[in-house]
Amino acid sequence: MSIFKKKKVKSAEQRRAENNEKIKNLGIACYEKLPVLEDASQVKIRPEEEICKKAIATLLAIQVAFDALNDDFENSKAMFNKFINEYGVSGCLNEKENNVLNGKYTKQDLYDLTWSYETYWSLVWALGIVDDISIPSSPCDCERAIRIVGDCKDFSEFKKQVKMRDIDEILDMLDLYYRYHWATTEHRIRPDTPIGDLNDEVVTERRKGLEWLISDVYDWNEISLDT
Repeated sequence: MSIFKKKKVKSAEQRRAENNEKIKNLGIACYEKLPVLEDASQVKIRPEEEICKKAIATLLAIQVAFDALNDDFENSKAMFNKFINEYGVSGCLNEKENNVLNGKYTKQDLYDLTWSYETYWSLVWALGIVDDISIPSSPCDCERAIRIVGDCKDFSEFKKQVKMRDIDEILDMLDLYYRYHWATTEHRIRPDTPIGDLNDEVVTERRKGLEWLISDVYDWNEISLDT
């Protein structure tokens, strides 16, 4: 008989109950019967290497979007395309990211992509590089977001930072954001709905990244974020 205790698998209902309590303790509106998400036996987390490459690709595309907003697209495109090739992540860009890199963007595309810092933040949290994203009250630390990739000379050095979180921890966070998103959506419809310090845009973008981790949809902009 093993001397190690087998980790108890958390049910989707238990996850919902725990997160409902957290939300209520934060003074945020809680719909206690909001459906449960899948449990760990029903989902598969994307491979660690795929998550790493997607995080890097998105971070580099964001920099081009910012530079394009500042009328420096051509120089930025040349520089960051070089980095994209060096990191080997050219095949990890979604449609909007590719459009920005190829100069086929609208101004709204650029603004949308700058918000992808938050989607990226969910990925680097799942990779164990960022400690905590449980209170999405303000945007992420953009300077640190850049350093996470920029301080690495290549892909293998980036991967040395990674301590991938387990599936239950990721599902706990996704479920929490699902319930946060319900509250912020209700707040848009009914402004008297209490949402504490939640930032609606941050919640939406980070949930998108968390959903992508367990989705078979390639482009996270095509993932349904129904509440």
